[in-house]
Amino acid sequence: MNKTIRRTSVFVLLLVLALLLRATWVQFYDGQALADDKDNRRNAIETYAEPLGNIIVAGESITGSARTSGGDLKYKRTYKDGRLYAAVTGYASQAYAPTQLEGIYQDLLNGTDNKLKTVMDTITDQRAAPGNVVTTIDPDVQKAAYDALGGKKGAAVAIDPASGKILAVVSTPSYDPTSLTDANTAGTAWKKLNADPDKPLTNRALRQPLPPGSTFKLVVAAAALEDGLYSSVDDRTDSPDPYTLPGTTRQLSNENPNAPCANASIRTALQYSCNNVFAKMAVTLGQDKVRAMAEKFGFDDTEQDVPVRAYTSVYPSDMNRSSTALTGIGQFDVTATPLQMAMVSAAIANGGKLVSPHMVSQTTDSGGDVIKNYDDSTSTKQVVSSGTAQQLQSAMQTVVEKGTGTNARISGVTVGGKTGTAQHGENNSQTPYAWFTSYGKTGGKEVAVAVVVEQSDAARSEVSGNGLAAPVARAMMEAALKN
Repeated sequence: MNKTIRRTSVFVLLLVLALLLRATWVQFYDGQALADDKDNRRNAIETYAEPLGNIIVAGESITGSARTSGGDLKYKRTYKDGRLYAAVTGYASQAYAPTQLEGIYQDLLNGTDNKLKTVMDTITDQRAAPGNVVTTIDPDVQKAAYDALGGKKGAAVAIDPASGKILAVVSTPSYDPTSLTDANTAGTAWKKLNADPDKPLTNRALRQPLPPGSTFKLVVAAAALEDGLYSSVDDRTDSPDPYTLPGTTRQLSNENPNAPCANASIRTALQYSCNNVFAKMAVTLGQDKVRAMAEKFGFDDTEQDVPVRAYTSVYPSDMNRSSTALTGIGQFDVTATPLQMAMVSAAIANGGKLVSPHMVSQTTDSGGDVIKNYDDSTSTKQVVSSGTAQQLQSAMQTVVEKGTGTNARISGVTVGGKTGTAQHGENNSQTPYAWFTSYGKTGGKEVAVAVVVEQSDAARSEVSGNGLAAPVARAMMEAALKN
């Protein structure tokens, strides 16, 4: 063999070895990444080769699968009452990544979750029969919230305080997830939904924190009682009216100038929603004590999974005394989701104990056998003492019986609540946010709710937590507590 042939042979051999090494690398190292790539159509073909598992509410599936007519995607997702449950289910699309419960439990619902595999599935390397997701949602409470919100832009959450079960998650305006399921039509629907200025794809109940306004006064009151600043909700406070924000000449006024807010007790201050009392209280306590209490209720938790990841509700840091005063009335940079404010009322209603909220009861295999029981996996923490909780319950009942929350009254039901109207826009130039959070108890049943109305056709002067949000809360509580 001459030198040229020998060198060529060595070169070719090196090329073959390099090719083998690259093929091995792709197969064993890059293969999984390529297989999992969202643009890999084989994944969509596999996912929709068979009907998906279902999301279940009160024993009935609110999802399904329908045979397609042509193409390589044999099935597509369908929804029953899609607009009603969109904030719960999200969507499973042939064209876009799944969201909400559809996204979190994608592997379970399409049968690729290893927990579903039988011995025979493992031996044959076949996809298992898909599993199901059983929710904690109460269809009556869900519908009551959705109907009561109507054409308003807003959101509502209901929680069972004793168990942490989320009974309703509603965001309006909603959308029909069915419009996004078919690859042939999803693009048009996607563009339309994203162009809508009302942002129907946004889950306002879990993922849009807003200034909570006066509903946050419950947190400040809890901090004051737990700190020993006041021994009772009926103690006189040192609260001048009007209150001048520290370091400024700005006087903080109250919505009702005739309300008895000067040096008012916590009960009276909640009843009339006195800004001067809670702004002064926040300054006296200091931002660190208020923040510590807020965080006990769930604020600043960056990993609030229910199991959908909720956006963080925030109590700010590094403020001056003037800004701290504004946080006492739920303004400045305080933000909260309806989920968070429902958690505040839930903890107060439950003797100061906060049970971790969750909207999935269990996951099951195709035969109904439980894979994981989330109802048995809850955690409980003592946010405030039972004595403080009882004091706040009593004061919240006064708000509903003869204060700013009378539209939440329900005959034969013990109801406690707190209204809120939060400024919106520069210098409050836009329509304020109307809030209401409450609890209801009767016959051994209880429920905690929170409602926010961002926008309605009401005149600005008519925007209030009692006028817009409390009736929604009342409808939800009535549905949850009915016999």
